[in-house]
This record gives sequence, structure tokens and C-alpha cells, in this order.
Amino acid sequence: MSKKALYLLGIAITIILGTFLYLKFCCNCCEKTTTDITPKTVTPTVTEPNFVPFVLNGPGLNYQTNDNLKFLKNSAKLIMPVSDSVTTGIDNLKKFLEANPKQKITITGYATSDETNSTTFENLGLARANDVKNYFVSKGLLENQFSTKGTIIDKWKMSGDTLLGPAEYLFEAIDSTATSNDEWSALKAKINADPLILHFNTNKSSEKLSDIEKQKVTDIAKYAENVKDAVIVVIGHSDNVGNRDSNIVLGQKRADFSKNYLSKNGIDNARIETQSKGPDEPIGDNNTAEGKASNRRTVITIK
Repeated sequence: MSKKALYLLGIAITIILGTFLYLKFCCNCCEKTTTDITPKTVTPTVTEPNFVPFVLNGPGLNYQTNDNLKFLKNSAKLIMPVSDSVTTGIDNLKKFLEANPKQKITITGYATSDETNSTTFENLGLARANDVKNYFVSKGLLENQFSTKGTIIDKWKMSGDTLLGPAEYLFEAIDSTATSNDEWSALKAKINADPLILHFNTNKSSEKLSDIEKQKVTDIAKYAENVKDAVIVVIGHSDNVGNRDSNIVLGQKRADFSKNYLSKNGIDNARIETQSKGPDEPIGDNNTAEGKASNRRTVITIK
């Protein structure tokens, strides 16, 4: 075989061998690369929001922030301090209500069914609504533009042992003709015909009220809320043990205690008058223990 033929044969063998090696190694590499870059489908994790927003949504007002008022479990007292964003919302609400004096808002407070109500209110939700209202009033908002409700539910959003914003705000237009003067007069007559009477042990007081007594407090608060010039009169009485002067002082202390109790339950402190009759107006026989007990009392009426 000539040198030229051998040269051409070598070239042919080189081309064939190169093609074989390319197909074996380079194409496998390309296939592997294609497999590696195939996108994978990842299912996103859905998490529950860790906030309950503070929302004020009425005609002409729409404010919302992810922060909120907070309460400890089993407690009716707001956790202080309140955040700046909520305070800003309350300031906006104040301006809105000043510009719309006929606007009324119902505050609904919530509590869970496993919480303990240690307040004098019908339920813990109502106690929370009243505390929110009192906080608004402390910020300069008018008490007579708010009413309160309480609702018990199975659960509420919590962070540890703290309930996040267990209150809602319903904006309602005040209908000045909805309740006539005759109806408020009838409520006043009912309160005065069967007044709230709080009894006291000797030199001691108690905030434990019966359901009937709690309802009377509710009626007084409702009347005071809707009749702007209403004045609540609290008169303290005593038995005849000791001298008259000391019993006058004791009767006044009982009247002041009752005033403080009414104030804590939503009645404006400035609209409550107190006085003492001491032992001068007994309703029971001071010669018996039972009679003395009935004389140790405060009587609460509408002026």
C-alpha cells in the first residue's frame, strides 16, 4: 500500500473514531444537563395572619391598621399602652364624630366561651366593650355617641395569652325620633318606683350584686346615656349604732362607694350626686339585727 493510501486511511479512521467518542460522551453530558435544569414545582406554605386589624369603617371614615387594642385572657382591662397607629385611628374618629354629632357607634366586645367573667357585667364581652368606650371617652370622645354590646364566641385570634382586638365598631345614624320623651319618662318612673338599693355590712361594702340589681344598674346607665341632663342621686344611710355624727360620715362613705361603683359601670362621674342621711331615715327596726341590716344601705334614684 502506498504512503498516500495509508495517509488517507489514517484520516478516515480518525474521523470515525472522533465521531464515535463525541456521540458517546458529549451527548450524554448534554442529556444530563437537560435533566438537571428541569424546574421543580414547589407548593407555597399558607400561614394564618398574625394580626386582627383595627377597623373604623363608617360613612365618611375608613381607617384600618394591623395593630389593635388587646386584652389578656379572662381580663376586661385594656392592655396599656395603646399603639400609635390605633391612637391615630381614635384621633380620626374623634374628628369625625365632632363633625357628625348625630352619628352613633355600637361597640361589640367579644369573649371566648372558656374565659371566666369576674366582672359585674352580664358577660366578659360586654365588660370589654365598656372598657373600650371608657378609653375612647378618656381621649375626648363623647360618651353619648356610643352604646355597647357583648358577645360570647367559641374562639378568637390570640398571641400567647393575649386576645388581639376582640371588639368591632358598627356605625349607625342617630334617629332622634326613635325614642320619645314619654318612653324615657317611663323608664325614669320605673327606676324611681323600685330604686336600686345596695346593702352593707357594718363598716363594710360589697360589689356582689344579684341579677336583678345588675339590671337596675343597666337601666340607670341607659337612661343617663340617652337623657343628657339626667342626674343620678345616691343617698347613704346607716343604723343607729354609735353617735349621729359618725353615722352621717359612714353614710357618706357608702354613698361615695356606690358612686364609684356606678362610674366604673359606664355612668359619668360628674352626673352623680351623693349625700348622707345617716340614721335619720330608717326603714327597719333598729332594735333587731334584721332591722339594722336593712337600714345600712344606699338608695339610688334619678333626680
